[in-house]
Amino acid sequence: MRILATFTGAFALGIFLAQYLLPVEWLLPCGAAAFVLAFGRLFLRNDTGRRVLLVGVGLALAFGYDWLYIRQVQRPMEELAGTQREMTMTLCDYAISTGYGAKVTVRLEDFPGKAVYYGEEKLLELEPGQTVTDLVQLQSAARIRDDDVTSFTSKGVFLLAYRRGEASYGEGTSASPRWWPVRMGRAMQSRIAELFMGDEAGFLTAILTGDKSRLSDEGAAALSEAGLYHILAVSGMHCGFLLALVTYLTGKHRRRLTALCALPLLAFYAALTGGSPSVLRSCVMLAFLLAAPVCRRDSDGPTALLAALFLILLANPFAAASISLQLSFTAMAGILFLTPRLYRLLMHGRKGNRVTRFLAAGFSATMGALVFTVPLSGWYFGTLTLISPLSNLLCLWAASGVFVLELVTVLLGFFCLPPAKLLAVVPALLTRYILLMAGLLAKIPYHAAYFANPYLKYWLAYAYILFLTAWLRRKAPRRKYALAAILTCLTLALTVKLGEWRYHAGLDVKVLDVGQGQCVLLASGGDFTLVDCGSGNSWYGPGEIASQHLRAMGCRKLDRLVLTHYDSDHISGVRSLLARMDVDTLLVPELADDGLGGEILELAREHGVTVETVESRTELPMGKAVLTVLPPVGEGEDNERGLSVLASAEDADILITGDMDAATERKFLEAYDLPDIEVLVAGHHGSKYSTSNDLLDALTPETACISVGSNSYGHPADETMRRLAEHGCAIYRTDMQGTIHLSLN
Repeated sequence: MRILATFTGAFALGIFLAQYLLPVEWLLPCGAAAFVLAFGRLFLRNDTGRRVLLVGVGLALAFGYDWLYIRQVQRPMEELAGTQREMTMTLCDYAISTGYGAKVTVRLEDFPGKAVYYGEEKLLELEPGQTVTDLVQLQSAARIRDDDVTSFTSKGVFLLAYRRGEASYGEGTSASPRWWPVRMGRAMQSRIAELFMGDEAGFLTAILTGDKSRLSDEGAAALSEAGLYHILAVSGMHCGFLLALVTYLTGKHRRRLTALCALPLLAFYAALTGGSPSVLRSCVMLAFLLAAPVCRRDSDGPTALLAALFLILLANPFAAASISLQLSFTAMAGILFLTPRLYRLLMHGRKGNRVTRFLAAGFSATMGALVFTVPLSGWYFGTLTLISPLSNLLCLWAASGVFVLELVTVLLGFFCLPPAKLLAVVPALLTRYILLMAGLLAKIPYHAAYFANPYLKYWLAYAYILFLTAWLRRKAPRRKYALAAILTCLTLALTVKLGEWRYHAGLDVKVLDVGQGQCVLLASGGDFTLVDCGSGNSWYGPGEIASQHLRAMGCRKLDRLVLTHYDSDHISGVRSLLARMDVDTLLVPELADDGLGGEILELAREHGVTVETVESRTELPMGKAVLTVLPPVGEGEDNERGLSVLASAEDADILITGDMDAATERKFLEAYDLPDIEVLVAGHHGSKYSTSNDLLDALTPETACISVGSNSYGHPADETMRRLAEHGCAIYRTDMQGTIHLSLN
């Protein structure tokens, strides 16, 4: 019996239950109930009794530990939220630049958890371990205005601290060996920047140190669409490469020496790359693998996996909500439990040649990892990458070469730069190959399916039930799996086509949920228009969201992108959108040579997009509808100098007014002869200064859609909601209903 695996698995299950299902006040009663369950061991004998004891104790400790962690760590930090006080903070990493200065993860003096401090640019000059003392406004990191956020708490960060005074700085413990791994990581990043350029440098920095910020949007989008982005997430693959290098240097049969060298090196590398759950999981599992022969024990994959999960959750129970942790552990679970079975099924008892074994092993490993991660990827990212098995077969071998050769090159670069530059040619060529293949694979039609297609989730459930049924029918011939695969492929093709056909009947409008921003998709007869693409909430990716909906609707090239004006919450996703999808025409209110508008126009030129300035009323055919783009009528701020868009199909009309205020709305009504409309996208995210009575009286909309998210402006305003209700509008909000889909047929 796997004693350690049973106990750690029960503990992990208890933590997940505590984090996702059980209220805090239920934790101690549930822990007591689990201890009672453990006493059931008195009435059971042998292995069953021991399992009951281990499971009961594991669950009880998990519930009790989660309650204690909340009481001793989270709650004292949360009680500071909403207060302003002077704090002394120790930098845990190097600061990164923001639009208003810099931010860095810090530890607060006399408090157990971490915070993210938003301060001045001076932070960029500081080293980890140095201190900063400042008057700060503290805010919860678990709930930002109206949104529950787990990206901070899953990393042990419970507060956001905003600078309100004059900061002072100290040396702190910056000279301590504790910060050597972080400094080594920064030194390696600097050396990579000297040896490589462009996306090669960004890719190599990510694969070696885990910092993905230097990779361009185009490169990141290509890797993501091709199912290769996991290469950049420092994980078991990278640690395995490192272990293989150590084994090669120490010799295959010198296990004690290998373990002695590899264990501290793996710990150092985990600290260097930021200690993400994926790298910690792989380091713990490899430590079990290395220690097993030294301790004269057999290594056991499931035990090592669950022990790694136990240690990570022991350090921070809130890590259970980490997307990285969930994907890493489910992928490894699939590799451990399914990959060997898939390999035996493919080989069918045959030895095969080297190429056959390589292909079978690669396909089995990829599919094993995907089986458990696909539902999570669909839930979190809305994507099912169909090309992933092929892309992994084509590129993973190159990734191993890149990692090992880059590591040798960078280390050599610290001692002698000229030979390092010569050696850098090889990993650079391999990196170009991976990026080239990712770009080509991402352009293949139907390389991915998107859960913006409402039928795809039902197909996925059908596929799992189909293969589970085949597996349960153990006495049936092996061709049952081939039949299940054929049925899966045929029904997937039908599902994708059904998702596309439903948008060709008339005029379809999607007000996409992009948080505090605007992104409206118009489709008719296979013609697609996107009005704005931006968000003011950093945890949304409007460009990615828009591209997923467009592809799910059958759009391979966006006919036109209309930007009402150049505010960030209307254009921040354009870069990501252009990285993922070709756009034919960009319609803008006026040419801008600087600021955000200048960046957008430069992007359009880089991607070969035709730019048209709308200076007069412009009518464009859009499938079975007509798109009318109306030039600005106001003066002053960007909001008042924006475009408006009217889409009409037979007797159905939808109007998008951007962010214009009530005064500009009156000018708008005077300037243009407008019909009664059926749908109004409320101006300025429901601001009290927009969507005036004059506009509502003149246009009599039946339905109002408000594109809004977590914000500090009070959008949508009570006054606006009341005006809409008084005019008999049915009201839909993206912050409550999510993406709004209206089909005007």
